[in-house]
Amino acid sequence: MMIPVGVSNRHIHLSKEHLAQLFGEGAELTVLKPLSQPGQFAAKETVTVEGPKGKIENVRVLGPARSMTQLEISKTDSFKLGVQAPIRLSGDIEGTPGITIHGPNGTITVDKGVIIAKRHIHMTPSDAETFGVKDKQVVKVKTQGERALIFDEVIIRVSEQFALDMHIDTDEANAAGLKTGDYVELIV
Repeated sequence: MMIPVGVSNRHIHLSKEHLAQLFGEGAELTVLKPLSQPGQFAAKETVTVEGPKGKIENVRVLGPARSMTQLEISKTDSFKLGVQAPIRLSGDIEGTPGITIHGPNGTITVDKGVIIAKRHIHMTPSDAETFGVKDKQVVKVKTQGERALIFDEVIIRVSEQFALDMHIDTDEANAAGLKTGDYVELIV
């Protein structure tokens, strides 16, 4: 019942419209490296995000472009920016704070889209059958090592498009002494 971990650093997903405003008309994201989920990649492009209290430079853009712009940060980042980012699953941005985004060709301010990603596990339907879980089920995950702990409120996300991987943010990874490529145990 072991699952690989992917530590998710702060990053931003941009809509095609915002990509053009920040990087220029017709701009395309350039693949820096593939990510654990099929078709997803870290782009060479970065932006600066700015909130009421501060800014963070070199925030990696993830591709491909999406239907909406969403900034995923840690709780530590939210303090630095001065925003009250809620813990949400990716895509659930209604009622979230906005942010100012600076790119090489422009600056935009979005009125929503800043979240702290809820810890979750991506898996295929076959993986879900093997582990005995369902889409949107809430489980616990046990880590190992010197800073072993149990993560509660971990959401299962099932799709043919996914590869088996648990996503946690840098604050969570640091608390548990985890790094990308480590394994955790699913507790159903």
